Amino acid sequence: MDNMFWIGLAGAAAALFFAWFQRRKVLAFSEGNDTMKKIAAAIRQGANAYLKHQYATVAKVFFVVFLVLLLLAWRGLLDNWFIPFAFLTGGIYSALAGFVGMKIATSANARTAQAASESLNKGLNVAFSSGAVMGFTVVGLGLLDISVWFHILRYIAHFEAAKIAQTMVMFGMGASFMALFARVGGGIFTKAADVGADLVGKVEAGIPEDDPRNPATIADNVGDNVGDVAGMGADLYESYVGSILATFALGVAAYPEKSWQSMLLPIALAVVGILCSIFGSFLIRTKEGASQRELLGTLRKGTYTAAVLAAIIAAPLTYFTLGNWGVYVAILCGLVGGCAIGYFTEYYTSDTYKPTQGLAAATETGAATTIIGGLSLGMLSTIAPILIVGAGVIISFLAAGGSLNTASADYAANFSQGLYGIGIAAVGMLSTLGITLATDAYGPVADNAGGIAEMSGLGKEVRERTDALDSLGNTTAATGKGFAIGSAALTALALLVSYVDIVSAKLEETGGAIDLSLTNPAVLVGLFIGAMLTFVFAAFTMSAVQRAAQSIVVEVRRQFKEIAGIMDGTADPDYASCVGLCTKGALREMVKPSLLAIIVPILTGLILSVEGVVGLLGGVSVTGFAMAVFMSNAGGAWDNAKKYIEAGHHGGKGGEQHKAAVIGDTVGDPFKDTSGPSLNILIKLVSTVSIVFSGLIVNFHLL
Repeated sequence: MDNMFWIGLAGAAAALFFAWFQRRKVLAFSEGNDTMKKIAAAIRQGANAYLKHQYATVAKVFFVVFLVLLLLAWRGLLDNWFIPFAFLTGGIYSALAGFVGMKIATSANARTAQAASESLNKGLNVAFSSGAVMGFTVVGLGLLDISVWFHILRYIAHFEAAKIAQTMVMFGMGASFMALFARVGGGIFTKAADVGADLVGKVEAGIPEDDPRNPATIADNVGDNVGDVAGMGADLYESYVGSILATFALGVAAYPEKSWQSMLLPIALAVVGILCSIFGSFLIRTKEGASQRELLGTLRKGTYTAAVLAAIIAAPLTYFTLGNWGVYVAILCGLVGGCAIGYFTEYYTSDTYKPTQGLAAATETGAATTIIGGLSLGMLSTIAPILIVGAGVIISFLAAGGSLNTASADYAANFSQGLYGIGIAAVGMLSTLGITLATDAYGPVADNAGGIAEMSGLGKEVRERTDALDSLGNTTAATGKGFAIGSAALTALALLVSYVDIVSAKLEETGGAIDLSLTNPAVLVGLFIGAMLTFVFAAFTMSAVQRAAQSIVVEVRRQFKEIAGIMDGTADPDYASCVGLCTKGALREMVKPSLLAIIVPILTGLILSVEGVVGLLGGVSVTGFAMAVFMSNAGGAWDNAKKYIEAGHHGGKGGEQHKAAVIGDTVGDPFKDTSGPSLNILIKLVSTVSIVFSGLIVNFHLL
């Protein structure tokens, strides 16, 4: 059965070929007039410059960690010498996925605006195709990385299944590490520019969004690409790879006599998901004058069709691979759970539903009630995702063979099979990531297209079309974040269990045992530290946006005051200064919260031993999941409440209600695009760091 893993390489090739095909399709469209080309070039230049500086900064940190891992391997505190090098490849592939997505997004923005000047369907077509490049590049590179390392370990190092699985579960650290830097840094950049542009431009100066007179408007559009495209790409690459690798480790523990089959199933499921996503992509088209509900229906048709096809094909695939229908039920739990989380996220954040419309109505009484309403909406929105993930965990655990009866004689064996069910549910949820991420990455392209249409003076009907696509993009972005957070919760649970299995095996070798009872003080203290880590991390990222945004506000005010002729259009603002400030601020501020995710689990383990680390992983997973849903949905609702008012409701643009909505949106910006989405990386990164450094913790701890 180990000779069947070539299908992973075939699936990766199919995904990357489709991404190349979509790229050619996008680049065949016109970029529009010279003004549009000039604006697009400025955005592209700013995004390239930022990523160049970001990757240079991250490379230094990667080099230091690589040396530390080499030292640990030399001292025998890592399982083998492959781990430091896999750390590098994971980071490189994660960065490459984000870079490719950013490159196509900055090439598609003006083309989307030009296509929208012809028809709404053409605009949707170009924007979605650019998102598909991002989506299929992520799944293609992820499957390629896993498949190449599998073949190296199997046919060059000659490892058996159990050792391959135990080694590869540690390979996710590089991807998680890169994803956190990309998400935090990009999030700080984009929201510093967005907050600064909105507060001074819309609220103080009373000029429209993306008005060329606003000095921060180019930085704002650059931020859409480095945060919402490159950051999201690295984020979901890490989720995709992490879920498959965690399921590898759980599979060999659950099915020791079918180890190869249990490892092959997540790979085969990922390949099926790629093929179904390609099919679903061809179903996305719309008619002229489509409403928001109809546009949402168009994207749903593609994503839901891909999920249904994957569910149908997974039945015979699971039966012929493992011969266990319960595992198939677990896969269905993941697929259905992902769609359900997406639906409820859409319900709470789209302006076609009552929650966001009610939030827009709160602007009638000012900014304070708008902010209060958004906070309460975000808190309330946590109910559905948490219950869905909770139900998915229990159902997939029991269906795959697990038992909640601890007195059963077969409890240990059944428990391992149940945990495999949870892992494969996470893989199922992410199996159609190609099309799900395409609908997410499409949003920033549509946002940029609206900005280019405004700055280049295209007709009102063009801006109406790009606004419709942009509003849809806000909802799909929120849906994508909800999807990412839901899959992160399942993946984090699978990684936590993998950590317990690994340290239990290491302790047994030395005659030790692990005590995970809640009455163990180390576990309790670890839980508190994990809960604290969520809030401290969120505080660091929020304050980073605040400081960077303040510098933009000061700079935009300075330019309005000192550069004569900006407001009457006779002089151009200094766009480059705002881009430079955002770049410096993001690079300076991203390091502290990112290192926090690495240092805290290691220090906790060195003091409280492995029990303290397990407590920390439980605490940060639970609180991080709830906090991430709350922040992402509150921010998405504030943003779409503003868009709802700008569409002509509650007084329309320029009124007091609109100003209140803009203030709510600026509060929500770091919620939904910096802190919220970064938290789902945090809960997985602390798990992978703990797994990699488990040998060090088992051998050296204070208590």
